[in-house]
Amino acid sequence: MKLLSLGVSLIGLTLLAGCERPPVDTVQRGYRGTGMEQVYNPRTLAQQASLNAAPEALPAAPTDGPKARDVFQNVKVLGDVSVAQFTRTMAAMTAWVAPQQGCVYCHDPQNFADDKLYTKVVARRMLQMTQTINADWNSHVGATGVTCYTCHRGQNVPQEVWFKPPPQPRANAFAGDRAGQNAPATTVGLTSLPVDPYTPFLLDAEPIRVQGEQALPGANRQSTKQAEWTYGLMVHMSSALGVNCTQCHNTRAFGSWENSSPPRLTAWQGIRMARSLNREFMVPLTDTFPAHRHGPTGDVAKVNCATCHLGAHKPLYGAPMAKDFPELQSKGAATPAAPAASVSATAVPVKADDTKVALRQP
Repeated sequence: MKLLSLGVSLIGLTLLAGCERPPVDTVQRGYRGTGMEQVYNPRTLAQQASLNAAPEALPAAPTDGPKARDVFQNVKVLGDVSVAQFTRTMAAMTAWVAPQQGCVYCHDPQNFADDKLYTKVVARRMLQMTQTINADWNSHVGATGVTCYTCHRGQNVPQEVWFKPPPQPRANAFAGDRAGQNAPATTVGLTSLPVDPYTPFLLDAEPIRVQGEQALPGANRQSTKQAEWTYGLMVHMSSALGVNCTQCHNTRAFGSWENSSPPRLTAWQGIRMARSLNREFMVPLTDTFPAHRHGPTGDVAKVNCATCHLGAHKPLYGAPMAKDFPELQSKGAATPAAPAASVSATAVPVKADDTKVALRQP
């Protein structure tokens, strides 16, 4: 009898191990009576706070005086700012991205103007990417904006990036590729969903849908596999932001825009922003990065929601770092025009119903 009691107790403890220890906090995200609540664990939030603390900004630099392009050589992005602003930005970037290596992480100490280090070429494009986010994607980042620190957090490579996984053929070649299914991975919350929800949606522009728009078999192309990719992306977004489905959706009608909370539109823009950044900035740098910085299929590291958010519903809990660096808030003359294939940052839903969201281009 004692052994039975002990066994029952152990089973109970095992089951409770997956539960949140009270007390927990809840916040209503939607209309009253809908149960759209976010559940937060204060202890978890306290642990995350240190990971999402913004560093103090360097003292402001004067905007007058000679321009950087007139004093330094080979300045292609920040040439229009003052020398003081330029050197301040370089010092900040060093602290944000390479605090251990210092300036020589990107520069040849014998010739700072030389572009022979790939890190310098990449850093220049990342500056342009930061400017593009702040200038063109206000629909997602708002007035908070981003800096290099938003993603890098003092590391050469951001903690959260992704590569395409290698093919996973089945034992019987006739059965095709496993598509990453039934191989539990942290990218999809240790579920059996496809482990790569990023390529279809954050690189390619596959429809993010669970249901087709028509009932007829010949017209409904939303397969079970496509639905699972969609669920995989939703699991990633939930984990990346530290929220559950009700951050954006009314669980009574997941597809309904009329019943969704405002963050759904912000997330909709964020998906398109990540896709645009991967296409316009990251993928074109593939040949610039050395082989050891490539993924298993030879692709370059790319961004997803976790790259900026790192478990917080707003990166760095909304710390407005960009306001202290006006030179990062507008695009310089050297920034290339976006290719025609990219999605405009100002596109907005014009049909908010259960079927689809059309785009209105400016």
